[in-house]
Amino acid sequence: MSGALKKVSFINTFINTAKPNLQTFVKYAKVELTPPKFSDLPEIKNEISKIIQTAKTGRWKNITVKDATVNSLVAIEVLMWFYLGECIGKRHLVGYNIKL
Repeated sequence: MSGALKKVSFINTFINTAKPNLQTFVKYAKVELTPPKFSDLPEIKNEISKIIQTAKTGRWKNITVKDATVNSLVAIEVLMWFYLGECIGKRHLVGYNIKL
């Protein structure tokens, strides 16, 4: 088999493998990566009040290790996105570029 046929075969294999994965990514991206709508605000308010109520009553002590791990990872992800946005906003990794 010549080098050109190997390249075409590799590209076709890559496309056939990547297509279902890309379709799955697009399916979830349409749902997960959209900003909240005004119709979502009551649900968000209810979830925040549930979190506050859980903290007040001490019910947080009864969650499973799996749930605690997932909650911790979500909190870390939100924090990292915040720090990434800060770095993008100030255009530096450390400190601000202040011109005197």
